[in-house]
Amino acid sequence: MAYNLAPLQNLIEQFERMQGIGHKTAQRMAFYVLGLSREEADAFANAITDAHTKIKQCKICCDLADDELCPICKSESRDKSVICVVEDPRDVAAIERTHEYKGVYHVLHGAISPMDNIGPDQIKIKELLARLSEGTVDEVIMATNPTVEGEATAMYISKLLKPMGITVSRLAYGVPVGADLEYADEITLSRALEGRSLI
Repeated sequence: MAYNLAPLQNLIEQFERMQGIGHKTAQRMAFYVLGLSREEADAFANAITDAHTKIKQCKICCDLADDELCPICKSESRDKSVICVVEDPRDVAAIERTHEYKGVYHVLHGAISPMDNIGPDQIKIKELLARLSEGTVDEVIMATNPTVEGEATAMYISKLLKPMGITVSRLAYGVPVGADLEYADEITLSRALEGRSLI
């Protein structure tokens, strides 16, 4: 028997709109929400509304913030002479989990993708250039994804920065820890060989 309840179908469809969520997962999430008490459901809905209304972009790095500046841009202990350029706020979270990087970030909110009609003006490149014009940055680390779009974006930005005399580096990537070489593709292996280091 199929459920033809319009509110349930609407809830499932809303969950399906989330990236990476298929119909079955959306259905499980919808039934989870239906199983919440009224207070829990209100708290869940309020958390969504609260996040949507209170979270904005940091006016310096374009990362997520609940104030004018994000905690990283506010921090006095961060090295403001090094900027790590990423595509998405989730990338900032991933790099921060390493506890290795001490510089600041710039979030592009996308990558150049002519196939999707996303050009340089649709992402936060102008904001990056404005930051760099202040003359306080020595190095820009391109940490865009190792995709065609990410590579194109990194190359485009590095060409813009070359006349500024700023060092531009690219994240090294290759074979992940714990992976077997036999399952790695040719591009990953060639990048791993290029980025090899002494031990």
